[in-house]
Amino acid sequence: MKTAFDPRHRKREELVRQLFAASFHNKVPAKFKRSDHLIAAAAPEWPLDRLNPIDLAILRLAVFELVIDNTEPVKVIIDEAVELAKQFGGSTSPSFVNGVLGTICKSLPLSSNS
Repeated sequence: MKTAFDPRHRKREELVRQLFAASFHNKVPAKFKRSDHLIAAAAPEWPLDRLNPIDLAILRLAVFELVIDNTEPVKVIIDEAVELAKQFGGSTSPSFVNGVLGTICKSLPLSSNS
């Protein structure tokens, strides 16, 4: 069971904080920006420059984990992203993050066990 003290959750919290801060200085690492086209395609009514910066940071981390890192199960990555959205985002952030990630998962051949 995940707790606030789970080292993997704490690592994700720190990564979201770093991605959030980097976005204000245009210094987001390329490995995380590679997912921007997937995010933009999954939420076409929300251009990246209009997204809440914390939501974008959470989505970048989750898409990186889904597509590039691919070491955790898809359900775990989505659950963690939604929890981070509840923790750091606004009232609509959890459902927005869940919806975007759901759309991305449907569009890509992701393994649910990897």
